[in-house]
Amino acid sequence: MPGRARSWLTTLGPALAIVAAQQVLFPSVGSDGQFLWGLVLQGLTLGLLTSLVALGMALVYRANRIINFAQGDLGLVPTALALDLIVFSGISYLLGLVLGLLAALVVGAVVELAVVRRFFRSPRLILTVATIGLAQLLAFASLMMPRLWGEDPLNTRVDVPFDWRLDLAPLVFDGGYLEAWVLAPLAVVAVAAFLRFTHVGIAVRAAADRADRASLLGIPVGRLHTVVWMVATALSFLALFLQAGIVGIPLGSPVGLTVLLSALAALMLGRLADMPAIVASAMALGLLEAHVRWNDELAIGPFHLDLGSDFVVAPVLAVVILVTLLIRRRDITRAASDATSSWQVAGEVRPVPAELADRSEVRLARWGGLAAAAAALLVLPALLGPGATLKAAAVIMFALVILSITVLTGWAGQVSLGQMGFVAIGAALGAHIFESQGWDLALTLPAAGIVGALVAVVVGLPALRLQGLYLAVTTLAFALATTRYFLNPQFFPWVPAGRVDPGPVLGVWHVEEPADLYFLALAVFAIVVAAVLGIRNSRTGRVLVALRENERAAASYGVSVVRAKLTAFALSGFIAAIAGVLLVVQNGRFTLGLFPEEDNLVVFTAAVVGGLGSVTGSAIGALFLKGGDWFLADAWRLFASSIGVLAVLLLVPGGLGGALFRARDLGLRWVARRHHIVVPSLVADVARLEAQAEEAFEARAAAIGDEATAGSTSAGEPAPPEPAPATAGGDA
Repeated sequence: MPGRARSWLTTLGPALAIVAAQQVLFPSVGSDGQFLWGLVLQGLTLGLLTSLVALGMALVYRANRIINFAQGDLGLVPTALALDLIVFSGISYLLGLVLGLLAALVVGAVVELAVVRRFFRSPRLILTVATIGLAQLLAFASLMMPRLWGEDPLNTRVDVPFDWRLDLAPLVFDGGYLEAWVLAPLAVVAVAAFLRFTHVGIAVRAAADRADRASLLGIPVGRLHTVVWMVATALSFLALFLQAGIVGIPLGSPVGLTVLLSALAALMLGRLADMPAIVASAMALGLLEAHVRWNDELAIGPFHLDLGSDFVVAPVLAVVILVTLLIRRRDITRAASDATSSWQVAGEVRPVPAELADRSEVRLARWGGLAAAAAALLVLPALLGPGATLKAAAVIMFALVILSITVLTGWAGQVSLGQMGFVAIGAALGAHIFESQGWDLALTLPAAGIVGALVAVVVGLPALRLQGLYLAVTTLAFALATTRYFLNPQFFPWVPAGRVDPGPVLGVWHVEEPADLYFLALAVFAIVVAAVLGIRNSRTGRVLVALRENERAAASYGVSVVRAKLTAFALSGFIAAIAGVLLVVQNGRFTLGLFPEEDNLVVFTAAVVGGLGSVTGSAIGALFLKGGDWFLADAWRLFASSIGVLAVLLLVPGGLGGALFRARDLGLRWVARRHHIVVPSLVADVARLEAQAEEAFEARAAAIGDEATAGSTSAGEPAPPEPAPATAGGDA
């Protein structure tokens, strides 16, 4: 096959395969045998808008080697500004579009200079989590924008300033569609021309692989990254503005994960960097999505499957992402290895040095701190009201969820953004057991945990080939497919939809009052923490940490990488499923509203903020996650959580738990100095030894210089001999 034909097949092959599958499973033919051209046109339009988001993500990936989870939200603020100027100030539609585009360029520059550049040297995982916080901050800013005019945010749709209509069965298209058909392709062509023919675009491509090497060659990498984020923001703005002319956009809420998942699927099909393949794949996925939403049933031979339109889009996209990633050639280049290792951010918590463990101050601080914490937890329900006690119980339950992330990501280095999927599975199974089997809670918890572990092992199988951001995207797709379709009572009758009664624990403890629920959650959390700490101190725990640090080195020592990864997924799924059962007990029913899609990203963010390297960090992360819900209104929760995330990641990259243990080390250094004990494992002691050695060297050099000066000034007397060098047994 000629080289050019092979290149085009590589670029268009995935898109053609998706279109072929769509025509087989969801044909563009109505019940009357008429070809539905309108449905095809709607799918292509949807794909065009998605391609703008995917192109922005591809540009950011080239520059920063991250998946930008704020890409869909970058254009929220300029879109809100443009729409508010048109609706509330009455300016012309064209002027609003131009002003919004200029505002997008400014927002992109500010985001890169004020936020992204601060994380230039940080692990890519830290910057990726920062984009999640950034998405929340941008959503809050767009929510506040209409209040400048004294108006409330709403689902805003703006009509284009010209009349146009096209009837194409089974749909009707207006001027908003025509505008999208003109401007979206122009934007795609403009980006391609920018990268291919301009000096800045060529420099962006040149600096994509190695920013440090590009800097050494004189390329202004910082300015190029600013340009990239400006272009990415402009693409996001254009996609949202065009959407506002078709169906409107809900200002003040983050862009839905379905849009993000569609863009991620196109990005993966285009291998993260092939722009033509990304655009073609996005349009093919748009066709597939439009036909899935139009069909209520999938018929394969004698089998008929209810789809429910919107709910089945996520599992279809999840399958596309999974198949794409599994069949793609595994990267073994140095750049790919660097990208994977940059997703490892957890630091180990050092134990108390043996030299200090028996000191009275250390023992008093350890046991006194544990006693104070235990006493505070036990008396907390007596100090709080019923509502606050329920909130405290929720914090403990989410601490279990975050603990499951600590085991999987903090210990084993397997990045999962779909942890709420395992939580939902445990919750659904627990509710089913309560309703149909009437089991005791003491039996339901481990049973649901075992099923959660088995499901997690199945989900972890792609981890044998995928790492870093690829695995993260796969687990996110799994979670969305699970909570939208596979656990939806509309499609699977076994999933309970009404109230459930868990009954008494062990037949005697009736969990009816908020305090009872709180103590139940606390007891389960204590048991799980004790088990997790035991595993961490065993060979299994050491193997998981070795896997995180260097997978190849661990394998060279006889470690089964396959078994270790699946063990980490099983432990994580077990803990998350237990947390799901407790959530059902707290709410008295199973409902998908307990597991919002955005919580998949939020709980992972809380885990990083709390500190992935320690069990203590899970409790801190849960308090950070749920604390804003206690005291702040809806609008300000986004602001507090986003600012909190960005501030912690900037000031304390190791998380709040890491800061706590660094404060502990300061106390240990004080104890070591007080007792004149040298502890090499503490950085302060090493620094003090180096300072003492340097002072001794300077003192000796000064003494030698004085002796030489005295000898040179004594007339007729020979200079004293130089002192012999110190031996191993002599004094320096």
